[in-house]
Amino acid sequence: MIVTCVYVEVKPEYIQDFIIECNKNHLGATSEEGNLRFDILQDYENPCKYLLYEAYESEEFSAVHKQTPHYIAWKSKVEKMMAKPRNGIKYRIICPIESDKW
Repeated sequence: MIVTCVYVEVKPEYIQDFIIECNKNHLGATSEEGNLRFDILQDYENPCKYLLYEAYESEEFSAVHKQTPHYIAWKSKVEKMMAKPRNGIKYRIICPIESDKW
């Protein structure tokens, strides 16, 4: 199992548009085979900062996500909204290891 935490900073004028586009990507991602979680989190103190928490059963499922129409559309639409390039960091899941606990 693999988690990718994607850190995004959005230009203030695009906050609502970014949330709308992320919601579309979330809905598509959570219907993908191999998806365990796909959370969109907004910084409590700075509404321009986001964490996208993506958990998949394998690196292969994670890679397939990046080829889906909803991800490709999200990427192209939000690129201009970002104050700086997004930063994704991959993690191995240590606990819980049982996918039914996700």
